[in-house]
Amino acid sequence: MKKRKLGNSNIEVSALGLGCMGMSFSYGPPADKQKMISLLRSAVDQGITFFDTAEVYGPFTNEELVGEALSPIRDKVVIATKFGFKLNADGTPGWAGLDSRPEHIRQVAEASLKRLNIDAIDLLYQHRVDPDVPIEEVAGAVKELIIEGKVKHFGLSEAGVQTIRRAHAVQPVTAVQSEYSLWWRTPEEELLPALEELGIGFVPYSPLGKGFLTGKINENTAFDSTDFRNTLPRFTPEARQANRALVDLLGRIAERKKATPAQIALAWLLAQKPWIVPIPGTTKPERLVENIASVDLDLTSDDLSEIESAASKITVEGARYPEKLLQMTGR
Repeated sequence: MKKRKLGNSNIEVSALGLGCMGMSFSYGPPADKQKMISLLRSAVDQGITFFDTAEVYGPFTNEELVGEALSPIRDKVVIATKFGFKLNADGTPGWAGLDSRPEHIRQVAEASLKRLNIDAIDLLYQHRVDPDVPIEEVAGAVKELIIEGKVKHFGLSEAGVQTIRRAHAVQPVTAVQSEYSLWWRTPEEELLPALEELGIGFVPYSPLGKGFLTGKINENTAFDSTDFRNTLPRFTPEARQANRALVDLLGRIAERKKATPAQIALAWLLAQKPWIVPIPGTTKPERLVENIASVDLDLTSDDLSEIESAASKITVEGARYPEKLLQMTGR
């Protein structure tokens, strides 16, 4: 497996990470725990060293799963988790709001360490920017945890460029995680140039468009009632039908390269910058193998130009989140 560094930091990880959220949360009922432990360990055997989880995934159950699976091979992996949500008082999935007060950050970090069964969190992200807490206080709280050896690196998720700059001035930001793929390219406008300037790594989540870019979803696909894609404007049947043009483009390139649409989508992301590390998620061993193969798929400059030219003519239909969730991004 090829390796990449997250910006100017000393964190070197596999060129492709593994997003673990869907094993416990968001995409229908939780997957079988023993099968997911097996999948996580298989990922390590296949060269993946970078794993992404969060307190809110479950809540708690995803961190516990990742901890049980990876703590025996702790020295081989880099584990990222996140703080920043106020969880529902009754323990049900979802959240009641945002909370990045320094005392809450510390509580979450201490609890995450226990659930993950590790001595230090490799990368601790603020999950969403909290407008009620100055980012300097957030960065300062994580800085204290880093000084104490409980956290190694600081990250931000879905933050705006000015917020990133302010945080970075207090505690260097190692990585920013935001959605980025062929069907959500807004990060190219301001975010990627700023990260390049500051030497910060970029971790795209949903690099396969929440499954849409694999070509396995069409306007007739029915999701489980607990699948959060049911709430996304981009996943209405009408939007899915309109957005097939992007999948068809990937399919044409894939056929020529003897690859799959998912592999082309991931290879495209990897080709954008050497400090980009996508974290596609899966619960299926065969998809894991498929995704990993994208790392060795070289897209030529002609391939990339063709994708660029064709994609520029396609208008993606539907917002990526409902309004309430969109308000939490880009702050």
